[in-house]
Amino acid sequence: MTATRSEYCVIACAEAWRDAGEILASPMGLVPSVGARLARLTFSPDLLLTDGEALLVRPDGTPEGWLPYRQHLALVTGGRRHVMMGASQIDRYGNQNISCIGDWARPARQLLGVRGAPVNTLNNPTSYWIPRHSRRVFVEKVDMVCGVGYDRAAGARFHRIPRVVTDLAVLDFAGPDHSMRLASLHPGVTVAQVREATGFDLAVPDEVPYTREPTARELELIREVIDPHNTRAREVAG
Repeated sequence: MTATRSEYCVIACAEAWRDAGEILASPMGLVPSVGARLARLTFSPDLLLTDGEALLVRPDGTPEGWLPYRQHLALVTGGRRHVMMGASQIDRYGNQNISCIGDWARPARQLLGVRGAPVNTLNNPTSYWIPRHSRRVFVEKVDMVCGVGYDRAAGARFHRIPRVVTDLAVLDFAGPDHSMRLASLHPGVTVAQVREATGFDLAVPDEVPYTREPTARELELIREVIDPHNTRAREVAG
């Protein structure tokens, strides 16, 4: 079976939770949600999934436990959650903006607001899912820091940005001084395409691997069990 681009993105998101143990996964977006459920059904069986309100749930959405707000906060502040958020802007060190475009005192565009991004990024691992890799998102300097990057996180015990998954590639922060690095390319994408879509100098190793291919079992789970209505294609074209 040939995997689609969206399915490679699902796999790349799922890998963020590989062998994570008993931590809370908080995926935001269709593709990360499919990825978290796939991870739970395959290589991360102890992963905790939530309905976003007060329950722990199985991959099919049925309840398996209670997660009161106080316990949720204990997981967050103790480093026992791995959230995958979105980003309206992100820079080379992982500083993320979801609040506004332009000067915050008089923005050209008002977005979601800072919300829980500072607490997320300083207190538990935070990855990012960006369905449209472009220079509008990958910028030299974010207009407002919401999620905290490596250059601002000194002393934060649980700060870690494992990966950024986009429709073109997977990126990490293994470049110089924890700068963003190209970790893998989705099949059919070139290094030149990623560089062209990134608004800063991206660290690129001499050899860049391709994002791993889904197994036949993983494709079966994605297509027939987790996402039979192909909602993942709404976020990723092609």
